[in-house]
Amino acid sequence: MPRGMNQELESNLRAALQSVFDRLDLVTREELEVQEAVLARTRARLAELEARIVELEARLPGSR
Repeated sequence: MPRGMNQELESNLRAALQSVFDRLDLVTREELEVQEAVLARTRARLAELEARIVELEARLPGSR
């Protein structure tokens, strides 16, 4: 195949693959790691709040 055709084929293939990847709505490793850290902090805070609720409910009059 002539060199010009190879370059054109490669260019078209790259464009097609980029289009597919764009539609997949992928995230970068960095974005994933940031969201994992946010989720870990949220889970920790939720555990703290759940423990606090149990503590406060135990103080209510008539609680066991």
